[in-house]
Amino acid sequence: MPRSAAAGVASKLDAVTAVVRNDPLVAALAVLGVVVLGVGIYWLVGRLRPTAGSGLSAVLGRYDRVSVLMHPNPDPDAMSCAMAVAELAEASDTETVLQYPGQIRHQENRAFETVLDVRFDRVESSADLSGEAVVLVDHNEPRGFHGAAEVRPKAVVDHHPGAGTGQEFTDIRVDYGACATVFAEYFRELGYESVEPDEVNDGTSSLSPAVATGLLYGILSDTKDLTKGCTDQEFEAASYLYPAVDENALDRIANPEVDAEVLDVKARAIQNRTVQNAFAFSDVGEVSNVDAIPQAADELLRLEGVTAVVIAGEHDGTWHLSGRSRDDRVHMGKVLESTVDDIPMANAGGHARMGGGQLSLEHMRGLGPSDGLSRPQFVDRLFAAMAGDR
Repeated sequence: MPRSAAAGVASKLDAVTAVVRNDPLVAALAVLGVVVLGVGIYWLVGRLRPTAGSGLSAVLGRYDRVSVLMHPNPDPDAMSCAMAVAELAEASDTETVLQYPGQIRHQENRAFETVLDVRFDRVESSADLSGEAVVLVDHNEPRGFHGAAEVRPKAVVDHHPGAGTGQEFTDIRVDYGACATVFAEYFRELGYESVEPDEVNDGTSSLSPAVATGLLYGILSDTKDLTKGCTDQEFEAASYLYPAVDENALDRIANPEVDAEVLDVKARAIQNRTVQNAFAFSDVGEVSNVDAIPQAADELLRLEGVTAVVIAGEHDGTWHLSGRSRDDRVHMGKVLESTVDDIPMANAGGHARMGGGQLSLEHMRGLGPSDGLSRPQFVDRLFAAMAGDR
């Protein structure tokens, strides 16, 4: 820049500085202008930054048909998340099929499926996954069916610990109390309005009452009615969802008739219990409804003086384990995982407060040259793990 031009610019800056110094109002307006400009830029950047919800929606929009896969024996959290994926996919004209391995046996889970009039298809092998792409919800590694290890999901949304990822999208929030909370955030980020069921307008992005009801019940189910494992996000999600909830449907899901076997299994769990210090174990024997096992664990944990429990029940040659803990010394997921870690084909894990697992009784008894493990030995090992000695 020529020296004369530079001198001219400098003199103009000096003049502006003099005005600002001599006139406080001008100075205040200048500062206000800078602040408003900064806020505007921050707001614009925030609006332009892609959200997790838009990222999943983009993945769904790349395919004509998607298999939404839940974990074995899906619970309301998993089922509601599958419904949420279907709603997001519909906005991109992507067809979805909601699938699961195992069984839907818990009375509340069956009521969920019936009351909300949603179809979930059972799979026995990877060949039954009918979509071009697979999306996992409420778990991050496919399991529970033949060929599960070969399935490569395109997207994963979960709140459980694990190493699984999606090839195109992964959102795992282990600090959240429910996976349904994540999807509630997606809908809010994408501008879906949560309005009363009779105010839903097909011309706007309104959250459907069925999905809102499902997601709210998923949150309530996974957090014991917002009393355990909650974060601020669970309360915010519940507040967002509630206006669109069908209260009658919610009540019918939450208060179904109880299967007689569930009551029988709970009674056997209490009668057959073994207690060491503040820890309890009970083998309820043969069951036809495996969902009765975690319900028995919830019941046994209510006993005075008991702070951690594990219930075992047998179904089709598999020992199903369900654990609960309200003891800060006992991380139930790690307890179960360490107890079965050297048993072939066994798997177990979970959170600090609850966990589950399955193991083949044939494998536990030992194959080939293996000595195997007897049930009393397994129970001793379990108590040692709860006591921190394993």
